[in-house]
Amino acid sequence: MKKKHYFILASFFLCSWIQAREPLLLPKDSINPNQLLSSPAAIGSQGLAQELVLMHKVEKERTPFQVKQALEDDTDESIFLFSSIFGSQFNADTLPLTAGLSAKVKNDSSWVGSPAKAKFLRPHPYHADKSLQPVCPTKDKQDSYPSGHTLVGYMQALVLIDMIPEQSEAILQRAAEYAHHRVICGVNYPSDLEASRLLAYSAYAVMRNQASYIQELAAAKQEVRRVLRTP
Repeated sequence: MKKKHYFILASFFLCSWIQAREPLLLPKDSINPNQLLSSPAAIGSQGLAQELVLMHKVEKERTPFQVKQALEDDTDESIFLFSSIFGSQFNADTLPLTAGLSAKVKNDSSWVGSPAKAKFLRPHPYHADKSLQPVCPTKDKQDSYPSGHTLVGYMQALVLIDMIPEQSEAILQRAAEYAHHRVICGVNYPSDLEASRLLAYSAYAVMRNQASYIQELAAAKQEVRRVLRTP
């Protein structure tokens, strides 16, 4: 990627992150995650104990290849995480309009998920069980529920399906893999992923009817199909 294009894209994503308290594609007050999600299993509960057993099982069975993939996914929250499906030409340098839309989707996913994270303040698995050994970066903040990566991954997937519906099955499989990598990382519970998937579909159901999204989607879709040479 050319340095100029990289700088522009990096700046766009930085600005989008800074503006995460204000939606860019969704109407304000259109999604209330605290009304959609039930409280996660609490520390000391049987439900949490069962999830921790599963976390240990995944940790014991994860392979070096899975760890490598999970680490790679940890650093990418853009629509281009789906390049494994569409090839090297599916990137921000060749698809600037798509990159711009993706950045707004990322921004809005943060706006959707932040209130729930702040309300539930769920400790990450490695907070609840010090014997777990996460392989991805950790943080002191207790905001495991819902999973931010999973939320943005599914929202990006649903937008991409709007562009290339004939690849919907492969896109959703990749989104599920991307989500599961949070468990491979050791940083989120399976229930965190399910909550994020619910929020992603709820947010998308609202976003897909907004004029600003429809307009930007049309331009990005034309760009993607031209670059990928799909009819």
